[in-house]
Amino acid sequence: MRARLCASSLQETANQRDAGLIVVNTCTVTRRADQQVRQTVRRLHRENPEARIVVTGCYAERDPEMLAAIPGVSLVLGNADRDRLAEAWRGDPESAAKIMHSPIDELQDCQVAGAAHVGGKTRPFLKLQDGCDARCAYCIVPSVRGPGRSATPEDILAEVRRLVEYGYQEIVLTGVHLGSYGRKLPQPARLTDLLRAILEIPGLGRFRLSSVEPMRFDRSIVALAAGNPAFAPHFHIPMQSGSDRILRLMRRPYKAARFLELLHFIQASLPDAGLGTDVLVGFPGETDEDFEATCELIRKSPLTYLHVFPFSVREGTDAALMPGQVPARVLHERCEILRELSSARNLAFRQRFVGKVLPAITLAKEEDMGKCVVLTENYIHARIAEAAVPPNRLIHVRVDEARPDVTRATLIQ
Repeated sequence: MRARLCASSLQETANQRDAGLIVVNTCTVTRRADQQVRQTVRRLHRENPEARIVVTGCYAERDPEMLAAIPGVSLVLGNADRDRLAEAWRGDPESAAKIMHSPIDELQDCQVAGAAHVGGKTRPFLKLQDGCDARCAYCIVPSVRGPGRSATPEDILAEVRRLVEYGYQEIVLTGVHLGSYGRKLPQPARLTDLLRAILEIPGLGRFRLSSVEPMRFDRSIVALAAGNPAFAPHFHIPMQSGSDRILRLMRRPYKAARFLELLHFIQASLPDAGLGTDVLVGFPGETDEDFEATCELIRKSPLTYLHVFPFSVREGTDAALMPGQVPARVLHERCEILRELSSARNLAFRQRFVGKVLPAITLAKEEDMGKCVVLTENYIHARIAEAAVPPNRLIHVRVDEARPDVTRATLIQ
């Protein structure tokens, strides 16, 4: 959307208070996300009442009427209509329809966004795949993102080449259900084959994968990562629960033991890899025993960090109607237990590398602290004192200190 607007003779402002057009791209995965969207739109309208505000994204797909009723909103675009933004926002706000909402379930194509032409990111995210055909009981995503669909290998490789030509040193490959990449293309493709082709692009610095579901994780990817320094040894694989009973209720097609075995398989080939997961806490019917099974699996695993999410009722999902909703107090307590467990595991992981040298990329400067923030290939954020190092540089750092709140390192190369 940003690329199309910049290409339509608009100029990007440094501050939203100076903008004539403000675009809010929304999430709706939780009730809190919805609330934050509404608060943000109202704040933007207060700060710049003359600007036209366009709201799009997943909340706009799920409940366009709610968003259109917020003061200051000029236009609401469903996910199937985002490509029409550049021309749609210019209509007369008094006479034009406030909602453009085409059927999302009819989408078949996944276009590669031209991230290389816009800049603004040290690590550009390149979306290979969109939509989801899974029907997890708690998840609204298939309803708001449409069916699973993939960009063609040719388009993806062309964009990676452009990103390399523009000088980006690390690219993040992402998708809604990345492990299902290529399954419904006219000429079906495999994610592993695509990654192998990306690794052959001259001048490539490094890439890493975003989240890959365990039921679609091709283990040949691990060997590919182990044999190529340009493939970051970092995997994020959503678990959601360590209880087989809850996984069945969630309609997650694997068992906890299989998930744990997959993590150990990765660790055997990539012992220093960063391994993350998502945990959904308080799914309807989750007992103390179910929750303890999740905690025990995490303790036995090589996981290095957790993303912890409290269950949020989403209308239109099966879980919204299930009995046994977990009380808010219990939900909060369980989330805190897991967040503490995540902090402890992440600290232990970072402390393993004190005194060792790791490849990293520079992200940004902390001007007020005279520090430079770096991200190691295995997903450790650290600060180095050499503030003169610009962003987007592949370097090597020695880890000097790992504390609960910070990792400090020294530039080696």
